[in-house]
Amino acid sequence: MKLYTYFRSSAAYRVRIALNLKGLDYESVPVDLRPGKHRLPEYLALNPQGLVPALEDGGAVICQSLAVIEYLEETRPHPPLLPDSPLDRARVRSMALAIACDLHPLNNLRVLNYLRSQLGQDEAAVDTWYRHWIAEGFRGLEEQAKRGSGDGRHMFGTRVTLADVCLVPQMFNARRFRCNVEPFPALCAICAHLEALPEFARAAPDAQPDAS
Repeated sequence: MKLYTYFRSSAAYRVRIALNLKGLDYESVPVDLRPGKHRLPEYLALNPQGLVPALEDGGAVICQSLAVIEYLEETRPHPPLLPDSPLDRARVRSMALAIACDLHPLNNLRVLNYLRSQLGQDEAAVDTWYRHWIAEGFRGLEEQAKRGSGDGRHMFGTRVTLADVCLVPQMFNARRFRCNVEPFPALCAICAHLEALPEFARAAPDAQPDAS
């Protein structure tokens, strides 16, 4: 397998965690977002959206991080990242989607660059935007974690799930942009536990070959 990735992409970070948790070997292929290499024809031939990550497996290419992780879950089901019952799987997916669909898209690199370049916002305004949406998203996730966690170390139950895989990269971004995460002690405690796990640590941005 090849993973087309960028060290600071939280979407790629999710997939790196999932691959590590499932014990899968893969080749990391960095795609530098800063000079726009994700818009070059050779990469667009792989992923017409021009985004990372993209996973190549057996000649097939899968895009979108949650689609990639669901594919891994179906083809390499052990250890599972979703609970056993349909209701519990829905609850975990709801937390993962709250991050991947509601929170992250408002704050990814292309949105922030658009605020700067096309809308003429300065860095202070962009930072205010970022911190506002982090706080909005984390408020709901904090309550979901309090209700769903079985041990205070996982978003749901007592083992790693898709919700945990999505939370850690988002918390990394929040800290990088100096968001105040103190109002979210449940999320902070969960992240502290998860970030110490070797599968999460190996996936961290500063552990990647293209980190700079």
